[in-house]
Amino acid sequence: MILLKRSLVLSLFAAAGASYGVLRGVESASANENCVVSEPPHVQAQTLWDGKLVLTTADSKVSTVEGCCAVEGGGEDDEEAELRFKKVPIGSMPQLTQTQALQVLDSAKEAWNGGSGTWTSRMSLAQRIEAIETLISELKRKREEIVHVLMWEIGKNVKDAQSEFDRTISFIEQTIQELRTNPEYNASWKHIGSTHAFTRRAAVGIILCLGPFNYPLNETYATLIPALLMGNVVIMKIPTVGGLAHLLSMEAFAKALPPGVINFISGSGRETMPPLMASGSIDGLAFIGGSNAADDLIGKHPTPHRLKLFLQLEAKNMGIFLPNLFEQGNKDQLDVALNEAVTGSLSFNGQRCTALKLLFVPKSNAESVAVSLAKRVESLSVGLPWAEENGEHSKITPLPNKKRVDYMESLIADAISKGAQIMNAKGGSIIGGPESTLMVPAVLYPVTPDMMVYHEEQFGPVVPIAPYDDLETVIAYGQNGKYGQQCSIFTAGGDEATVSIVDRFSSVFGKININSQCGRSPDTLVFSGRRSSAMGVMSVSEALREFSVPTVVAYKDQIGDSNDMIAKEIQSSSQFMQSL
Repeated sequence: MILLKRSLVLSLFAAAGASYGVLRGVESASANENCVVSEPPHVQAQTLWDGKLVLTTADSKVSTVEGCCAVEGGGEDDEEAELRFKKVPIGSMPQLTQTQALQVLDSAKEAWNGGSGTWTSRMSLAQRIEAIETLISELKRKREEIVHVLMWEIGKNVKDAQSEFDRTISFIEQTIQELRTNPEYNASWKHIGSTHAFTRRAAVGIILCLGPFNYPLNETYATLIPALLMGNVVIMKIPTVGGLAHLLSMEAFAKALPPGVINFISGSGRETMPPLMASGSIDGLAFIGGSNAADDLIGKHPTPHRLKLFLQLEAKNMGIFLPNLFEQGNKDQLDVALNEAVTGSLSFNGQRCTALKLLFVPKSNAESVAVSLAKRVESLSVGLPWAEENGEHSKITPLPNKKRVDYMESLIADAISKGAQIMNAKGGSIIGGPESTLMVPAVLYPVTPDMMVYHEEQFGPVVPIAPYDDLETVIAYGQNGKYGQQCSIFTAGGDEATVSIVDRFSSVFGKININSQCGRSPDTLVFSGRRSSAMGVMSVSEALREFSVPTVVAYKDQIGDSNDMIAKEIQSSSQFMQSL
């Protein structure tokens, strides 16, 4: 067992030849860009229902939410005292019942009112934009609280937690700008033959929105906000892990939006979600998570053919090192590939759908690449989310719960039992005692097709390296696999092999990255996938289309101009047809 010393930075594995810098962080009484308080937060259980913030009472069913990491043992001034990590309560989460979930649905149905609700038909697009701008202002007041909770609940380092909040606000602002500048959303009449037509996108209905734990704010709002702007009513299921940030945002929604336009459900998804779908009242599903759960939920709808679907699911993104990288004179390009592979595999502990999940390397060079990657992994700082030293934050932080640790350990154990080795010192070990979830990344080599990690999405700090004899094996893996989100090609030039992979993978993956890690940004760029990785397209512009349907108002030419006059009279009073 590895025990930490009460130091800001120390060389944890010097005896083993490794150089993981363990950052613990300094307690502070205030928060700013460079120093965020490390005292645990406490978020009170509440929910937003029919426009009302409802605090839990003694009779309410709640669950305690524990933070990923706190320090125990030794005095604050005792540099030699041994440290361990422990779980501490940081808030509580309401656990709604099936009956309560159906009451939330009733609130949403009343707000939707068959498409005649206040938000949808009595407010213009301009008025909805104004309401969301009010939401932005209110959310900004909660920035520090939300950043603090993201660190404590899901282990996101301070820099990444701040970035998630700021990127979310930027996404909303860019979406509003798209509405104001794109003619598609500020329609005018077109004359086509004898037909005059006015086309504008309108709401789908009641959208059930389920977001992930790893980017609970950014990924969820990338679907929720476009859905709201287009006039939909939303029911949001708060994730079991990573949900406290949403409790902090409820007050902002309550101030900005009419009653019932957004409602929150927390608690067991298996208990609360099926009755909503079985009711047949859900018109659209925005789901970010696992494909099995998505299939199960969709199957509960009595008429799934009419369900508007937006799904962002698993991925097993490939990183392919091409042989030309290892030719003489290409060392600099190889270094770029190695650095991108480490960042792509381990940013936020590898807990990203866009992370690189399997690295393919020519067999003759695979072991040297594994050694090089292991050295780079050993140089990463490992520590608590708020820790910072000389402007550097912890790169590897605790996983959100023991379940994630257990799964990583099972993948590692399976690979080792079938011939793989852990290439980096202390890879896969847990720092900080039995309650800790701070795992040192494990670089596994050689990984072969009989191993679980070759096929399964690890979603964590495990870096598998698979040697290959010929590129056809690699291409077949991509073509025949279950997923189709992204891949990265690391190459020293645009040779025949590189071009062939791009052409053959253009109908397999949603994005092909050249000499860079996989990723979603920038948000104005389409983010898509194929097969079991996605259904629908995410971006500032595409998300608006995903949660709306084009609606046409039309009339025919006739003798005289009576239809022209009628159309002008309708448009002058219509909220739907009102110009921005």
